[in-house]
Amino acid sequence: MDTATKTDLPSFGDILADFELLEDWEDRYRYVIELGKKLEPLPDELRTSETKVQGCVSQVWLSTTVHPDGVPRLTFVGDSDAHIVRGLVAILFAIYSGKTADEILDVDAVATLGELHLNEHLTPQRSNGLMAMVTRIRGDAEKARAAAG
Repeated sequence: MDTATKTDLPSFGDILADFELLEDWEDRYRYVIELGKKLEPLPDELRTSETKVQGCVSQVWLSTTVHPDGVPRLTFVGDSDAHIVRGLVAILFAIYSGKTADEILDVDAVATLGELHLNEHLTPQRSNGLMAMVTRIRGDAEKARAAAG
């Protein structure tokens, strides 16, 4: 697995368990922000119009690396100029990074993210941005799968 992507990020299962321990949404927001701080810094050369996610109010960059060893496996690096969004990026990486294209496409993002009850506590703009990031990740997985034949 790409260590630049997953350095200190917990698994999605661990994030879900931590969320359940934190009853107050202010504590959960702080936790999401802390997750974002664990992301590796995004190199300046990856802050391009190609890596910028369209549909996010905040600036968000996602860069995908496809590891084609037989079955394409994808890893991601990314960043945002907003602390909470950077944390959401970290959550998405916990869900998707290191998985095969097929595994990524099998994830029901709405149901998976719904386990955290984020939609109930994010602004509509943040929710739309989160789904734009999911769409981008899924699109990269579809391209990787198509390229693999």
